[in-house]
Amino acid sequence: MPLYEHVFISRQDLSSAQAEGLVEHFTSILSDNGGTLVDSEYWGVKTMAYKINKNRKGHYAFLRTNAPAEAVQEMERLMRLHDDVMRVLTIKVEEHEEGPSIQMQKRDERDDRRRERRN
Repeated sequence: MPLYEHVFISRQDLSSAQAEGLVEHFTSILSDNGGTLVDSEYWGVKTMAYKINKNRKGHYAFLRTNAPAEAVQEMERLMRLHDDVMRVLTIKVEEHEEGPSIQMQKRDERDDRRRERRN
C-alpha cells in the first residue's frame, strides 16, 4: 500500500484534548476504509504566517499512514467538511523516516539549549 504524510491545522479555540481527539477521529475513518496509522504527532498551537478564517494560530497535527488511495481520499474529504479543520496537506512518500519529525526534533534541540544555558 502507498505511504502518506498528512498535516492538518485545526482552529485555535479548541482545547488540546479536542485537537488530539480529531486525530483519533480521522484515524478511525482511515482504518474503517482499510488503512493504518503508522505514527502521529501533535505539534501544539503555532502561529501561522497569515490569517486563515480570521485565525492567527492553530493546532497542528502530523500523521504518517499506510493506506489505499480511496481511504486517503475519504479521510481528506471528511477533513475538508469538518468545521474545526482549517487546512489539510497530504503528501505521498516513498518511505517513512524513522524517529520524530523535524518539527519535534527542533523542539528537543531547543530544550537542550535551555538546559545548557542554565548550567
